[in-house]
Amino acid sequence: MRDIHTNKSYDEELDQLRATLSEMAGLAEAQLHNAVTALVARDMILAQKSIADDERIDRLEHLAEERAIEIIARRAPLADDLRELVAAIRLSGALERIGDYAKNIAKRTTVLVNVLPMRQISIIPEMAKQAQRMISDVMDAYIQRDSALAIDVWARDERIDLLYDSLFRELLTYMMEKPELITACTHLIFIAKNIERVGDQATNIAEVAYYMIEGRSMKDNRVKRDETAFADPSDNTESDNGS
Repeated sequence: MRDIHTNKSYDEELDQLRATLSEMAGLAEAQLHNAVTALVARDMILAQKSIADDERIDRLEHLAEERAIEIIARRAPLADDLRELVAAIRLSGALERIGDYAKNIAKRTTVLVNVLPMRQISIIPEMAKQAQRMISDVMDAYIQRDSALAIDVWARDERIDLLYDSLFRELLTYMMEKPELITACTHLIFIAKNIERVGDQATNIAEVAYYMIEGRSMKDNRVKRDETAFADPSDNTESDNGS
């Protein structure tokens, strides 16, 4: 339950911060959708739009951080309010990363427009659909302070992981059958990995939201996968730019 404030301007400041984060999430979700739609449709214009939209998310991240830090400095919040403000800073960073991953997908799409192996592409839209739903639902959990929904979103990440594993194995087989498509398939692996990372960020947001709501960490009882065989050799978003 949120703290009740006697100062109306304080509530307005918190509402503005929540609105900024909600706008970020909506933009990130749309950016991911556009990037994957551009991939499937071989739509260069939509891919370029997805790349350009990342700047808006970056600006909103700075705005959210500035607002949260300013509220902390001026209001000296305690308990629930302090947890929410710290959560807001972490959420803005996670949403910005999601925008970066969508941008990377769009950049690789511009390379793949004329060389895309269509047989393997069906899993990627399904991965993206599930990741988009995770973003939407985890923000609902944050805004509505629904810890049960946060747990539900957190658990869904495994579905995306399994889809990624399946696609990775299928593409390896396809590359052995058709060596001329090794470059295109490698781009698809990186695209799928970026979507898998979006799921990871949604999971991180779920953990932050749960802590904000409950005041304690979410217990991690999920069996961890062996990431070694499926790792992107570059774990840096900036270097995985499709160039």
